[in-house]
Amino acid sequence: MRNVHERALPVPADQAGALLDHLAGPDDSLWPAPPWPALRLDRPLGIGAQGGHGPVRYRVTEYERGHRVRFTFDPAIGLDGVHEFRVVPDGAAQCRLIHVLEGHLHGSTLLRWLVAVRWLHDALVEDALDNAELALTGTLAQPARWSPWVRFLRARLAPTPRAVKLPDEVSLVSTALPKVDFADAWAVPLVNGVTADPAEWAREVFMTAPAWVTALMGLRNALVRLVGIEHGDRSAFTVTERTDTEALLGGDAKHLDFRASLLVDGGKVTLTTVVQLHNLRGRLYMAIVKRVHPAVVRSMLAQASRRLAEQAPRRAGISPAG
Repeated sequence: MRNVHERALPVPADQAGALLDHLAGPDDSLWPAPPWPALRLDRPLGIGAQGGHGPVRYRVTEYERGHRVRFTFDPAIGLDGVHEFRVVPDGAAQCRLIHVLEGHLHGSTLLRWLVAVRWLHDALVEDALDNAELALTGTLAQPARWSPWVRFLRARLAPTPRAVKLPDEVSLVSTALPKVDFADAWAVPLVNGVTADPAEWAREVFMTAPAWVTALMGLRNALVRLVGIEHGDRSAFTVTERTDTEALLGGDAKHLDFRASLLVDGGKVTLTTVVQLHNLRGRLYMAIVKRVHPAVVRSMLAQASRRLAEQAPRRAGISPAG
């Protein structure tokens, strides 16, 4: 198996080569994280450094400063082979940045490569080449685009929000209601490089809900009129209070009051919901809603995590000569 990607760049080879020397470092402008898992090594870039990205493990086996970095895969992942970045001069003021992956797949890894990994790999590498072009030229002539299959795979492989106990740090939501009849909390890891602004997370979670959640809310609004419950509006999803780590929103109605908060703290994002019931309508309403609430919250939080990772700024801030 051999997989090759390359990008012609209108800069001298030494400028592109400088990008290779920053791989896995704090000023790495080449590796596309986020939205992809970060490339991490156990020591500065050099022969013998070990690490990988996500579940893919490898070590640096060849390194020519400013020219080439080769990684050899851990055979335990089902791939005997290497991947490398290299810069090839193409005249005095041009070059090509090339990524090569080659090796032998065995076991179930072959099937995973054919069905999923190849497509994800191709998208990641093209994003890395986009980063190089942007870092070196300040523009992108033709940005790479993820296929619908890649987006589908990423959604399936993204971290799943998990139920957690109500965080002690939620100072706003914990005192927002005089009495709490229902409470839950769901958390997702905060990807390095993604915004830590809780208000941005709140807007992304509640203002761009998945299509099926939007449809469900439309059905909810149509049905609750039949039993005298107020029609909900988007004002309930506007941030009303915030701290550096928590954003609070919510609304009051005759049947119940609810508050929700987005807490960004401790390397994770936690969505907490608390509800106070007022009457029989509220209790009957909540008896139904709490059955679908976990699925709704998981879907909204997971989509927000993916979207904010995709929207994170490209890291093109280093000087290629630096």
